[in-house]
Amino acid sequence: MLKFLKGVVGSGGGIKDLPYNIGEPYATAWGGWTHCRGTSKDDNSPVSIFSYTGSNAQDARLAAARNGAKRLRIVRHPNVLAFLHSTEAETMDGGVLKPTIYLVTEPVVPLAEKIQELDLQGTQRNEYYAWGLTQIARAVSFLNNDCKLVHGNVCLASVVVTATLDWKLHGLDVLSEFDGANPAAAGPMLQYDWLVGTQFKSLELAKSDWNVIRKSPPWALDSWGLGCLIYELFTTAKLVKTEDLRNTAQIPKTLLPDYQKLLASAPARRLNSSKLLENSEFFHNKLVETIQFMEVLNLKDSVEKDVFFRKLPTLAEQLPRPIVTKKLLPLIASALEFGSAAAPALNPLLKIGSWLPKDEFNVKVLPTVVKLFASTDRAIRVGLLQHIDTFGAGLSTQVVDEQIFPHIATGFADTSAFLRELTLKSMLLLAPKLSQRTITGSLLKHLSKLQVDEEPAIRTNTTILLGNIATHLNDATRKRVLINAFTVRALRDGFAPARVAGIMALMATAEYYDASEIATRILPHLVVLTVDSDGDVRTRAFQATEQFLQSVKDHHSKLYNGDATASAAPAASVGDTTSSGLLGWAVGSLASKKSTDLSSTPAETASMSTSMTAPVSQGVAPPSIATHLSAQPRFHADEPATASPTSTEGWGDAQEQPFADDDDEKDGWGDMDLPPEPAPALARIRAAQQKPVTTQAKPVATSTITKSVTRPSVEKVKESSTKSSDGWGEDDDPWAAIAAPPPSTSARALNPSSAPRPSGIGGVRRPVQQAQHVSIDGVSSSGRGRGRAAPMKLGASRIVRTSE
Repeated sequence: MLKFLKGVVGSGGGIKDLPYNIGEPYATAWGGWTHCRGTSKDDNSPVSIFSYTGSNAQDARLAAARNGAKRLRIVRHPNVLAFLHSTEAETMDGGVLKPTIYLVTEPVVPLAEKIQELDLQGTQRNEYYAWGLTQIARAVSFLNNDCKLVHGNVCLASVVVTATLDWKLHGLDVLSEFDGANPAAAGPMLQYDWLVGTQFKSLELAKSDWNVIRKSPPWALDSWGLGCLIYELFTTAKLVKTEDLRNTAQIPKTLLPDYQKLLASAPARRLNSSKLLENSEFFHNKLVETIQFMEVLNLKDSVEKDVFFRKLPTLAEQLPRPIVTKKLLPLIASALEFGSAAAPALNPLLKIGSWLPKDEFNVKVLPTVVKLFASTDRAIRVGLLQHIDTFGAGLSTQVVDEQIFPHIATGFADTSAFLRELTLKSMLLLAPKLSQRTITGSLLKHLSKLQVDEEPAIRTNTTILLGNIATHLNDATRKRVLINAFTVRALRDGFAPARVAGIMALMATAEYYDASEIATRILPHLVVLTVDSDGDVRTRAFQATEQFLQSVKDHHSKLYNGDATASAAPAASVGDTTSSGLLGWAVGSLASKKSTDLSSTPAETASMSTSMTAPVSQGVAPPSIATHLSAQPRFHADEPATASPTSTEGWGDAQEQPFADDDDEKDGWGDMDLPPEPAPALARIRAAQQKPVTTQAKPVATSTITKSVTRPSVEKVKESSTKSSDGWGEDDDPWAAIAAPPPSTSARALNPSSAPRPSGIGGVRRPVQQAQHVSIDGVSSSGRGRGRAAPMKLGASRIVRTSE
């Protein structure tokens, strides 16, 4: 016996033939059924399980339950409870085996319990009731008018609510065909009419007058049931007797005329449920119209969709919050995911999603957002990037690294400057979630190109971003990238805010540089900017110089006191409030103006504000980059202006960086030398004329020609990178333009004719004036000018030419 019971019941208290787990029951259910929560054994998805246990195999109520299960299986309608599974088994009850029917459906909750849970009041309650009654009226109209069936038991107990707050009709135990057109029909039309409570029966059904019923319209009985449902909804009380239906004090005035027509004493005069929705003003409200528009969204044109979704964020605030989050939100997400909604639907999706708890947002909204990143619609990509701060924190590292970043990365090279800037700013949230392989192999390559972007604001924000994500780089990458990016690129940019960003980035990342790097690679660049023509640049340069000098002094003190670890340890970052503002600056720049035309040419750059944020805004005439070049310190008035860097390669250079790896070329950080631009001969002569003349006393027996190396001006040192990746080669002294040349130790040949002849470009001689500096061009034999300049002769001397 025990073995038999185990075979019937199965392990874990479940039914052997039922692939679902039965959970806790609800407090109410219709017609003797037990309504329980349940889950699937396969995927643990929620379901509802209805069960009825008969007293014996010949129980008439058990036969009605079988009829309800059979009808539910074959009747399919969006507003009728969805059937999933059914089975019948024998269960032990009080020592007696009794037959039990199990009916599995989609997860639902009894309407009475859901109303108490929502606790809506006033207009919002009426709007939700109107939507629910609309769904039940559609189901009843489908049964009566299309299927010629009579439900026979429409009431509050026969309505259940889904997870999306949709109302579904169930309780089909009494459901029968309407045989009024059959003259030979006799006897009861509803075989199980005795299951219907007396208070819910119409006059003719209470009298069992089947002749009158067959002569009545098919909707007569169920229209009466709709009237009973309306009464129980608005009075919040169970219907006890038929006479209570005359109490209309709580029925809305706009619904009262139709309510009275539904309960007409003559069956032929009762209102058809299909006409109820067409005529009643009660069913025309904002909530009903909004949901109905979403249900037929595929039939709407693009103009109607655009107008609707632009108004929806404001409209959603006026609708019942639970219905908006549980009903409207899934509809919007589905429309976006399957392409029936355009980019304007993204704003209401994220706004409504922000009303959800974090865990619920991750389940209902985040999967759709992740899929939208793969969209080729530029407007959707812009919308996602503009609102990434609302959902970026909830993205997992695996999703960002594998699913989102590959799609976002296409925006780095987009033709729209507005989209490039949004992509750049999104990295502030996404970069911490990327793997080191993605950062070094992809992200830094894109940032290297953006730091020489045509838009000054993008170059500035790229430097800001690098300063903020420095903590997420490994040590080798930091040594290879940071100093080159902040000094070679940022500090030489013709855009003053870009130079300020470079200074601030150096200060914010000071902890990653040792004393040697500070002394040889950072301070020389910063000192030059202390005489910059831009006041903000000078101020920041002085602050940074003081900070780094203090770091070097601290390093000296440690060495002086015998600290053996000081030589290898990075220089300690001196506390400075100015360096801590870099992160706030980058976050503040996220408030970029929205582009009005994403398909147009790259966005124009607005003038930088005093707050130093650098957003790209479209529709504003771009300032000429040349106007910002005045910010560079210039000692020679005739020196040509230099533009911002244009190299599209990486930041690293093995010649310039003692810490660079041998495989810099593999990860995109190659040489950043610029193409050589030899200055015209006249410009070099004028520059040489403005240099100080140094003459030396000639020895008695030996005459010397003091040699010096042609050196760029301070401006050229800052902006040109033709020598090495950081501009500070072994022969490039930043102080050469203002310092006297060192004395020469090499003797000049006694025979003047043996001295090398000065030659011009292309072998053409140029006139030589005495008592002035003469530079000898260092053009290589290939004529491309990639070599270093040849040394020039310094000092006043007589040059003897021979005739050719």
